[in-house]
Amino acid sequence: MNDLSFEQALKQLEESVARLESGDLPLEEALACFEQGVRNAQACRKALRDVETRIELLVKDQDGNLALKPPAEDE
Repeated sequence: MNDLSFEQALKQLEESVARLESGDLPLEEALACFEQGVRNAQACRKALRDVETRIELLVKDQDGNLALKPPAEDE
């Protein structure tokens, strides 16, 4: 993620969106801002996918014992 944390990439993405929504950017600057926003959005999606693959749900089995279970594929 270019050494950015998820939170940093998300903050930069939000800033890019706000700048673009203002409509006050010259065309070339707007394009550069959009491209950076796309990169940050991709980095956020990748970070979320990586975390999702690591998540394990703690559940009780029939005997009341706690067990680790990976998340369902369709969730």
